[in-house]
Amino acid sequence: MPPLSRLVMSARFMYAADQIALVAVPIVALLVFDASAGVIGLLVACQSSALLIGSIPFGLVVDHFQLRTILIASTLLALAGFSAAALALAAGGIAVFGLAIATAGLGIVLYELATFSVLPKLVDARGLGPANARVSLPRALASFLVPLALSLLLSAETATSAFCIAAAGAFAALMVVRTMPTVSRARSPEQPLPGRLAMGANLVLRHGLLRPISLCAIFWNLAFAVLLVVLVPVIVEVYGGHPSLFAGAMAAFGIAAISGIWVAGRIAPATPPRVILIAGPASSAVASVLLLAVPARSPELVLYPAFFLLGFGPSMWLVVQNTVRQLVTPEDMLGRVNAVIQTAIYGVRPLGALLGGAIAGTWSPEAGLWAVATLFGLSFLAAFLSGLRKVMDYDAMKALPRT
Repeated sequence: MPPLSRLVMSARFMYAADQIALVAVPIVALLVFDASAGVIGLLVACQSSALLIGSIPFGLVVDHFQLRTILIASTLLALAGFSAAALALAAGGIAVFGLAIATAGLGIVLYELATFSVLPKLVDARGLGPANARVSLPRALASFLVPLALSLLLSAETATSAFCIAAAGAFAALMVVRTMPTVSRARSPEQPLPGRLAMGANLVLRHGLLRPISLCAIFWNLAFAVLLVVLVPVIVEVYGGHPSLFAGAMAAFGIAAISGIWVAGRIAPATPPRVILIAGPASSAVASVLLLAVPARSPELVLYPAFFLLGFGPSMWLVVQNTVRQLVTPEDMLGRVNAVIQTAIYGVRPLGALLGGAIAGTWSPEAGLWAVATLFGLSFLAAFLSGLRKVMDYDAMKALPRT
């Protein structure tokens, strides 16, 4: 089996395990531990904290050590976390459960950073787009299929089994990545850790392509976090619909994400990168306008297409911008650059949630929709008014100016 196919297979197991934990944690906290809303929030925070805590140090690790070794270490870390979570559920230890899911989350973060650093060593520039799509598709599929399965199967009695299955997924990923070949690459120069991290941050801030990619993603994630907070009140108070429409909207988003990644993997090599780099955030801006025009009668007729746009265009953009980052970043800095961008992106999600709650509480849920439209518009402008419009060809990308 080629190394890329092995990496894709490991991604299927790892991302399925990750989605099981993401969906199951708040549910089993209530069913097994009878946790209050505050405790559930704390457990979810333990899970999501891995992105903020682990990204920067793991980015340094990825740039310093052999990538095959890091992939193995990431699956071992996830396996330990999911296994400990299952044991904690069986024993009724909520504190150990919180620590265990945080550990598993760190394994997923390390795996993802290593994966996107190893891809450029497995394929050439023209093949990076399809390769990124192949590795990203398992996450999109898992985000749609796992919640459906758990909604039917998860209970207090099956909670431990769910995390055993997650642990089995991590173990299967471990068995796959241990067969990966050793990847040779340039080593980053020896220097103090703060200096190495500053180099990555400085490249992101000064680079004519990495900077707008970061700004576009930050505004988009801020907007989406606000939208998730205000959408249910908007559905009830503005659209006059049932709260269950939220689930339908998220299902449309999930299907669109799967479709967008699948399409991007097939058209990316033959499509000028700038087309998707601009069209992706543009589709979100159009979707936000649709959300402002949802009719009170039969709101799903506009709500679902709007969420399909939110999932389809940005998922294509995600594949292409990953390729851009991999091509324009020196290989000995990929881990740090990806870590800096990932930290910035996921760091704004809690801020977006707080902003959405503040706007809806101070003014109205509808005011939150206007904030969403503004932020999606800024995301589009960050891409459109930048060097991303000039990215015509993957092979010539490194020749573009960095500032």
